[in-house]
Amino acid sequence: MNLDTFLEQRQPGWQQLETLLDRTRKNIKGLSAQELATLGRLYQATTSDLALAQRDFPNHRVTLYLNQLIGRAHAHIYQGEPLRWRWLVDFYQQTFPRLYRALLPYTILSFGLFILPALLAFFLVWHNPDLIYLIEGPGIAGLVQKVEEGQMWTEIAPSVRSTASSVILTNNIQVTFLTFAGGITAGLFSAWIVLSNGLSIGAIFGLLQAHHMSGGLAEFVVAHGFIELSVIFMAGGCGLYLGDGVLRPGLQRRTEALIERGRLGVRMILGCVPLLVLAGLIEGFISPSGLPWPIKLAVGLITGGLLYYYWLRVGLEE
Repeated sequence: MNLDTFLEQRQPGWQQLETLLDRTRKNIKGLSAQELATLGRLYQATTSDLALAQRDFPNHRVTLYLNQLIGRAHAHIYQGEPLRWRWLVDFYQQTFPRLYRALLPYTILSFGLFILPALLAFFLVWHNPDLIYLIEGPGIAGLVQKVEEGQMWTEIAPSVRSTASSVILTNNIQVTFLTFAGGITAGLFSAWIVLSNGLSIGAIFGLLQAHHMSGGLAEFVVAHGFIELSVIFMAGGCGLYLGDGVLRPGLQRRTEALIERGRLGVRMILGCVPLLVLAGLIEGFISPSGLPWPIKLAVGLITGGLLYYYWLRVGLEE
């Protein structure tokens, strides 16, 4: 079956399911017995359509649309079930990694918006350190002075590492949510946050490279950076996905696309909270420690490798 035939034959059922779901937003008991039976039938039929779309059109937006529609229908049909640990287990075993893979093109774009400005800023500031003021503004003067005096600012005293870890964790969560929420501006603010972070990190590394100190910062970030930056890229991808729904709602109305994509994005961001907790603990205790840099690198590579194995391999259909 080609895509046009698939849409022509199945789309009326999806629209009927959406209509029934709109009527159940407050209480599913408001439907008649016949409508409840229709809801169940359409839910099963749309589930089959999703399986077909995942097989034949895995990269088309209709597949993501059906995945959202099924998720919405499931939440309505089973809204009376109490929250159970099984739901949480299923989320991390199946839903979270599958959603990550579904949004991977947006995450890759987010990565590109980070790495290209970072490389540009690195080489520019490396060859002309004064350019860091153009990128960071006059507020960077204190840090520049420390670097010119040969000092690093990444040392965290053991007595305050617990407090520092908490502050780092809170900041990372705030940045993650802000990056995602920026998608409501058609993705522009999300893109700007990712891009500006790339410029900032690249410029600082360029400044340190100009003073032969970049190895010290690399040693500090290598243990936690793989997880922390990966989550930021993913949050940026969610923001771009949300913005794409504003610009190209596809088969849905624009407000519906925004609501549905927003719900999906919130699930992704909340799913990342344990990852941010882990990154904050590593950044607060391991990154500033006196451990040899090969051990810190090993921590980063192992945690990063496990994260991407989980995101890319767990929950795959047999």
